[in-house]
Amino acid sequence: MLEAPRHDWTESEISALYELPLFALLDRARAVHRALWPDGAVQVSTLLSIKTGACPEDCAYCPQSVHFETGLKLERLMPLAQVIEAAQAAKDSGATRFCMGAAWRSPRGRDLDRVAAMVSAVKALGLETCVTLGMLEPHQASTLKNAGLDYYNHNLDTSPEYYEKIITTRTYSERLDTLQAVRDADIRVCSGGIVGMGESRTDRVRFLQQLVNLPAHPESVPINQLIAVKGTPLGDSAKLDGFEFIRTIAVARVLMPKSYVRLSAGRETMNDEHQALCFFAGANSIFYGEKLLTQGNPETASDRALLDKLGLSIENPRSSPAAHAAA
Repeated sequence: MLEAPRHDWTESEISALYELPLFALLDRARAVHRALWPDGAVQVSTLLSIKTGACPEDCAYCPQSVHFETGLKLERLMPLAQVIEAAQAAKDSGATRFCMGAAWRSPRGRDLDRVAAMVSAVKALGLETCVTLGMLEPHQASTLKNAGLDYYNHNLDTSPEYYEKIITTRTYSERLDTLQAVRDADIRVCSGGIVGMGESRTDRVRFLQQLVNLPAHPESVPINQLIAVKGTPLGDSAKLDGFEFIRTIAVARVLMPKSYVRLSAGRETMNDEHQALCFFAGANSIFYGEKLLTQGNPETASDRALLDKLGLSIENPRSSPAAHAAA
């Protein structure tokens, strides 16, 4: 019998999952996934950068930081009409959720109003909406909720212990405060992190422990593989072992059985077999489209071909467990 979702996982319990023989871990994750989710259905999101570059934060992985020379040019907040055009194109290609990202520490009043208008317009197209804008105060979260926002993305990135090696301009507790403000506004939470930044397996364990022991599990959990961008402090990082990445997907599925687990950034360097094992391990969401903010992503045609090869289909969001839980 499937256990009820828990919020009291210990570090040793999560470490034990990682230490399982790979096939035993995959068996366990697969059983959890099949018990709760439509077999063969993948949620598809498209991510658009609505304001690019000149971010004041110093996240060591990010080419948009003003602290690093990566050749990225500043682009102002995108006009509403251009956002609507991009959202319609995403819908026409099969995406069911449209995510908008702005390189800010936190949004200002006028900018937030413009983003709220974008949310309302995208929602009117029949798409689920998600934004990532940096830190939020409770009143800002309420503004986005009133505009019709479905999801807010704010990643924890890594473990509390490793965090200071990656970011110094924003504390871990500030990230947790934003997640609480989002939850208090009755917006679904999208929160995950990045692996392959030089962290240890213990850090990956501790990162997942923070997510799973939140008062409510994030409804969406993106697991990103580092894209090492030249000019950033992590630009020369070695690629994480593929099986370790697959293990992280599987452990996330076991820990957060009712959450979407998104196979997120870094797919462009994964072959079809690698991605197939991630789906088998419980990943049931991807970003769809040739660009993720400023970095590459598999082309839509390539993703369609892969899904067809694996017998997977794009999920109808109204039939998902997450939709029923929110109803």
